[in-house]
Amino acid sequence: MPKAFPLEFRRDVVAVARKGEAPIAQVAKDFGISVSCLQRWLKLADIEDGHQSGATREESAELREVKKRNRQLEQENEILRRAAAYFARDVNPK
Repeated sequence: MPKAFPLEFRRDVVAVARKGEAPIAQVAKDFGISVSCLQRWLKLADIEDGHQSGATREESAELREVKKRNRQLEQENEILRRAAAYFARDVNPK
């Protein structure tokens, strides 16, 4: 798995790349990252800054939390459904 770069480092690299003083390939080489990595960071920065449509980091985190809570509620609902079926069978024996 590739190493994670600190957020501040990413911001600095994106700022340098956005200045346009050097080609993206050169900026990536100077900072020791791949061109595709820098292009991805630029795209994510555009989304965060509102220049491009997409889910921001905050929105993605919120969506993950909502999905996690939804899974938990579905599991709890399944447990309650099974318990209700069990107790209903116990109350009305045939």
